[in-house]
Amino acid sequence: MKNTVFKGAATAIITPLTEDGIDYEQFARLIEWQIAEGIDAIVAVGTTGEGSTLTDEEHKEAISFCVRQVAGRVPVIAGTGSNDTAYAIELTKHACEAGADAVLLVTPYYNKATQEGLYQSFIATANASTKPCILYNVPGRTGCNLLPETVLRLSEHPNIVGIKEASGNISQIASLAALCGDKIDIYSGNDDQIVPVLSLGGVGVISVLSNLCPRETSEMCHKFLEGDVAAARELQLRYLPLVDALFSEVNPIPVKAAMSAMGYCENYLRLPLTKMEAKREEKLLSLMKEQNLI
Repeated sequence: MKNTVFKGAATAIITPLTEDGIDYEQFARLIEWQIAEGIDAIVAVGTTGEGSTLTDEEHKEAISFCVRQVAGRVPVIAGTGSNDTAYAIELTKHACEAGADAVLLVTPYYNKATQEGLYQSFIATANASTKPCILYNVPGRTGCNLLPETVLRLSEHPNIVGIKEASGNISQIASLAALCGDKIDIYSGNDDQIVPVLSLGGVGVISVLSNLCPRETSEMCHKFLEGDVAAARELQLRYLPLVDALFSEVNPIPVKAAMSAMGYCENYLRLPLTKMEAKREEKLLSLMKEQNLI
């Protein structure tokens, strides 16, 4: 078994933005609250952190800032994947030098690489990394699917230790778990499938929900891992309507609206993302009130 980066819930944290750039004061407040609430790890500048519309300088500084603010209290996992392998290597090297504990590598998007192309891209990036690498499979956003057989090959690399599985395909995740065993840690990439993925041997979740509910999302994971399946299931089902609302428009549009309502950011996104439609936002805020979040 390779070294595990974390068990439980890691927040795919938003990046508070204004028209002038990253709001580091709010970013610091959010990080401090997440840690105080018992989150197990923080993923900086991933999909939820709007890494795709940050400048190179902003992307790198957001990683460095998060590492400095967290100061070793929980693992920091830096989003460094790209559809340009050379750029992914550049970001990965920066994250390692900045002190991130691991990197998250999304499958190259838009290019729609073959399985061999995915394999070679991830191997090249892992070779350049001095920290553990967590793969990220999210075919609904990238246009390509990282197959279990390819993950098995990749798991032979000493730096490749985990995968965030957001395909939504439980059958594929079951095949992944059966094929790879303890060669790679599996994390749910979908908040509505935390308990199902844990039941297949997963060790946690990289979560959007935990932006709002870090303590409860972590508790869901740890209850299951400690053997209290009924309590974990109750939490999974309790938060399902809120999860649905958080994904009623493309992530991170709803979570930005939610975190703005909680006072942790402006409801500001960069184009091509736009603010949440009023009816869906109204439903989201209503569900948040039911959970005493606002």
